[in-house]
Amino acid sequence: MERRDDPREALGLPPHRAPGPAPHTSAEPSPSPEVAHDLHWARDLRSAVRCSALLLALLLLIDHAAGTLTGPRVLLWTGLAALLLLVLYPARVAVGEGWLSTRGLLGTRRVRTDHLVSVRCLDGVGQRLVLRDTSGARVEIDPRLLVANPALWHRLDDDARTSALRGSLVCGATALRRVSERVDDEAARAVFKVSGLD
Repeated sequence: MERRDDPREALGLPPHRAPGPAPHTSAEPSPSPEVAHDLHWARDLRSAVRCSALLLALLLLIDHAAGTLTGPRVLLWTGLAALLLLVLYPARVAVGEGWLSTRGLLGTRRVRTDHLVSVRCLDGVGQRLVLRDTSGARVEIDPRLLVANPALWHRLDDDARTSALRGSLVCGATALRRVSERVDDEAARAVFKVSGLD
């Protein structure tokens, strides 16, 4: 049987395919190469687990050496180590086109980065970058995370510019400029280090 040429192929279009079942949709977007993730999350999680385990081992060792180690005290020290792990547990940050999400032990938070209303930098014991969108959703992230992951920063910066062009971003230029300067400084430092000029 002789093969017929598909007229779509002659025009440089993909060949026609019979319609199949509708693709599966879910609340979570499917992973795509355009989604940037925190590259250091696994390392930070290991550090948090190590710190908690070390604290537990030290407390048990001290209690054992003092001869005061009992069942209730083991439970107390284990609870204290678990509390430290909760405090140190790193949020898993991902940024895609138009959104940023953080997933921690207490759930997932998501903000529309192409509809931002404000970006504020909270100073304190640990600096936090607070993003708020037009629907009232709010996410807090550590600015050092953006400095350590330039792909996250560039995706967020592009969407923040989109928000500014739309007129929704009324507060945040200073905070974004500060983060941008830190990312640029870190990139310059890395270039100097690689080229041996450090």
